[in-house]
Amino acid sequence: MELNLNERRALITGGSRGLGRAMAETFARAGADVVIVGRDEQALGDATSALEQIRPSGQFLGISADIANPDEIAELHHKAESFFGSVEILVNNAGTSNAKPFLEVTDADWLEDFNLKFFSAAKLCQLCIPGMQRAGWGRIINTLNSAAKAPGAKTCPTSAARAAGMAMTKALATEFASDGILVNALNTGFLVSHQWRTRWQSESTGKTFDEFVESIGQNIPIGRMGEAHEFANLALFLASDGASYLTGASINIDGGLTPVV
Repeated sequence: MELNLNERRALITGGSRGLGRAMAETFARAGADVVIVGRDEQALGDATSALEQIRPSGQFLGISADIANPDEIAELHHKAESFFGSVEILVNNAGTSNAKPFLEVTDADWLEDFNLKFFSAAKLCQLCIPGMQRAGWGRIINTLNSAAKAPGAKTCPTSAARAAGMAMTKALATEFASDGILVNALNTGFLVSHQWRTRWQSESTGKTFDEFVESIGQNIPIGRMGEAHEFANLALFLASDGASYLTGASINIDGGLTPVV
């Protein structure tokens, strides 16, 4: 099966680094035009340049925005539509892990986490779905994590925000299937990304980054951490016509770590 996104137009939040950038590059290789969204203008510039090198004939744009701000969400959507027309593939990928003991979670923590991870995704879906309806074709991919299905101790507020995202995924899949819009979620486990490099730097374990990654991977059934390109390959399938009968799914990509399917 050949997967391609020829002439498709994708919007990826959190697209300048890590999993988001891997998806942007994979989509570009498959023929898509891509808008990536992030807050670090230098990282956005580097990522956009990389996309242009991958496919010089493509259309690529980096937009600096804080998607926790509804006004900036509306503006970035306007810029994306002005750049290449309606968005056909939306990937809600923004957000970092924010987990702590429950009694230490403040009101501000709850609001910040839900604004970044849930309300921003909901707002972008509301903005992008009408264009998908007009086209009779659309894909929405929500990046969640395994805590959405199997939350452990000390995983709030992230686990709660991600669980809300999983419920929204199923609700939208049911509501908009007849419009040709397929909505799925990818639940990450331990995948090598910018966030893990930041964690390695903050923990000062004395290990090299490769040693740190290897030590984390020993606790995963498959025996290693996942790679960003492996996540991006699955996202490519969901974004393509190859996944034409798959909607409302919440797929673990975690090397077998999550105890529930």
